[in-house]
Order: sequence, then structure tokens, then C-alpha cells
Amino acid sequence: MQSDVEEALLAPAELTPDKVSALLGRLASRRLDRGEIYFQSLVHESWSLEDGQVKDGSFSVERGAGVRAVDGERSGLAYVDDIEFASLQDAVDTARGITRHQGEGRVAVPSPREINRYYGGHNPIEIADEDAKIDLLMRVDKFVRELDCAVVEVSVRLALSRSMNLVAATDGTWGFDVRPLARLDVSVIVERDGRRERGFGGGGDRVEPAWLTESDRPFEFGREAVRVALLALEAEEMPVGAMPVVLGPGWPGILLHEAVGHGLEGDFNRHGTSAFSNRLGEPVASSLCTVIDDATRPGARGSLSLDDEGTPGEATVLIEKGVLKGYLHDRQNAALMGHRPTGNARRQSYAHPPLPRMTNTYLANGHSDPGEIVSSVDRGIYCVSFGGGQVDITTGKFVFSVTEAYRIERGKIGAPVRGATLIGNGPEVMQRVSMVGNDLAFDGGVGVCGKDGQSVAVGVGQPTLKVDEIMIGGTANPN
Repeated sequence: MQSDVEEALLAPAELTPDKVSALLGRLASRRLDRGEIYFQSLVHESWSLEDGQVKDGSFSVERGAGVRAVDGERSGLAYVDDIEFASLQDAVDTARGITRHQGEGRVAVPSPREINRYYGGHNPIEIADEDAKIDLLMRVDKFVRELDCAVVEVSVRLALSRSMNLVAATDGTWGFDVRPLARLDVSVIVERDGRRERGFGGGGDRVEPAWLTESDRPFEFGREAVRVALLALEAEEMPVGAMPVVLGPGWPGILLHEAVGHGLEGDFNRHGTSAFSNRLGEPVASSLCTVIDDATRPGARGSLSLDDEGTPGEATVLIEKGVLKGYLHDRQNAALMGHRPTGNARRQSYAHPPLPRMTNTYLANGHSDPGEIVSSVDRGIYCVSFGGGQVDITTGKFVFSVTEAYRIERGKIGAPVRGATLIGNGPEVMQRVSMVGNDLAFDGGVGVCGKDGQSVAVGVGQPTLKVDEIMIGGTANPN
């Protein structure tokens, strides 16, 4: 049943498949809808450099298991910071306390099955030794400082991790996954005539990270950070008012993720607290909009071969030509709503419960040329990158800060602007999409999504698109 890597996860505690089955039997000694044990071994390393000096270096190893018992709308979770049989027995007893139902539940024999793998099982930490990693950060720092004399501060951070995850459940699930992740970030501050601005560049993925040591990609992150910071020095004040907005390809998909994607997660819709609740089969967006959550993108930051309940990752069509087709589900919410799980159960670690979450969420390609989209706007704003934002899932209202944007005047991209915010309602904005480009792109691998105190890696994407009107908050009076 076990591969060599699975044995590496369980062997230190002499935990065999038979012992795991015995724990599942103990968990099902009271009647449950489902019981599961989630084993995890996570190795993480990070290095940060500031002002040419190593500021921080860390290496950690975490091993533990979470035990969950599900009974209708209720669930019990207990976790242990080791993978020892005796500790797991105690956790099983605690978790199954959620139900007092008499009678034993069924336990199917755990059985592994073949699944599609969307990334390798490599360990990014092993790409190079400590000295080589520090040398890379030093070279990026030096490269960035030499790009422009306005650069006054540089920070470079490298984060590498590898997580081994095993889910065994009373329904016969035996799912094993190895998830690598690498990311490098560059942040700079530039100063000119007493004014300071910040710029950021970075990215990463689940691909074997030869790009860290054998390509120019880390230096391109630095070049991008300087470009954004210098651009901000030249930016004009942004006037307020409602106007057409063109969103560029790639990272602006974060607006879709926040303003629409969270509202399509199963738990919010089961509780009726989403603006999309009870609207399956209804038009919720422009007919030009098809929204997909895709865990199967090879090597992408948000991809999952298996989710954290052992369900294979998949591509789920959420909105098709403007019509709401489905929600993102874990097993519990799917069962309670009479739907099927979509492979979107995610947890930050073994100490957290799984929640329905996005993976790589994007707006599909349209047919318009990006240049035609811009030329169709007489006066508006072209948004390239976003920062933080706030979204009310119940109403769909959002506020997002724009970190890189330009005026559009008479169909041409003009001067950069700063201080812009987009203010609107997710479903309403989706209805106002009037042109969708044919240049679909994804972010470079920087997405982190928070929900209920848990953070997970995600991806976003979209082609260039036009929204006929969004309220713009700015720093200057309207012209």
C-alpha cells in the first residue's frame, strides 16, 4: 500500500497501515458520517536579506496529525504534534466526542488509487547549499542597487518548503501527496527629491526550482520592483468618480478572487450568507464571463493533485457565459447541499480543519484584442496591479487599492496615477463587463489567501477586460 515516501512519513513512529486502520475503527466506534486522519510532515526554510546583510535565516520541521469526526453539520477536530500511536488514540477519542450516536459506523478498507500528479515530489530546499542561497540573495541585492541611483533600500527573501500529506478516512480514502513550493520576493524603496516610494517583484511555483540558480528570473523580480517604485515617483494624483476601468491580464485577477471567488465557496452558500446563495442556473455576470477554478495547472502555486480530504484536484466551472453553474466544495458542505465534492478542501496545517477554498481561479479568454479594449475607452483608468482590499461576502461589496494604474485618455494609455481605489459590488461589476480579451495570463506565483484565520497558496488569472463603470476613489478632485 505504501510508497517509500509514505513510509518516510509514517515509519519514524512505526505506524503501519494496519495501525492506521485500527485508529479509523476506533474513530468509527460511534456512528459518524465520516472520520479521517490527516498526517503531515512539513520542512520549511527561509532566508531574508536587508541592506546587504542577512537579517534572518530559519529552518523548521513540523510533524503531526489532525483527527476529524463529521456528523451532519457538526465536526470534531483534535490534533497532536507528533505521529505516535498512543497520542493518536487520545486524539481519536476527543474528536469522536462530537457525537453521542449509538451503534458503530462502517469502516471501508483504506485503498490507494492512481491520481494525476501536477507537480513533482522534489525537495526545493535541496536545490543548493546554504552558502549558495545566501550568495544568490547577495547578487540580487547588488544587481538591484546598480539599476538606479534612486534605490535606497533593498530586501530580498527566499522561502522554500516541502509538505508530505496523507489522508486516511473511514470511507476508504487513502490519499498521499507531496507538495513542494518555492518563492523569492524583492522589495525596494526609492527616493527622489525627498519623496519615497516602494516597489515589489517576486514569484514562485511548485516546479523544481532550477530557476533560482540557473536563470535570470530572480534578477527580473528585482528589475520589476525597481520599475514599479520609479513609476510611482512619477505618478499623478488620481481623481475620483465613476468611470470605465480596464483591468490588465494576470494579477488583476485577484479582484475576481476576492470579490467573486470567495462568494462561490460552498460553506458561505450553504449558510445562505453569500451574494450568490440559491442562484444556481441564474445569470450572475455578463455573458462574456466564464470563471473556472483549476487545481490541475501543472506546477502552479495553487495546484493540488489531492485536496486535504484526499479528493483529486480538478477544474471546476463556476460561471459559464454569465450563468452560475456551481460552487467550490469540501465533502461536508457538498453532502449537506446534495452536491459532489470538487477537490477544494484545504487546510493550513494538520492543526486546522479543512475549509472549501479556491486553488487557481481565473476568468477564461474572450475574443477581443487588448488594444481594441483600451481604444474603446475615451476617459478611464487602466489597472495593472492591486494591493490589499476588503470584501463583504454577504453583499458582495468591495474596496481595493490599486498599486499600478494609468489614465486612459481618448483611447490611449497615458500618465501613471497613484492613490486609486476601486469601490463596487462583485456581482454588479461582473454584469458590467463589456469586453474580454484574448490574452489570458496568470500571476507570477505570489498569491496567499486568508480565510477563518488560515492562509493557503493560491493562483489567479484573467485576460484584459473592460468594466463599463466602477467608482474610483482617489486623491484629487475630478477634472
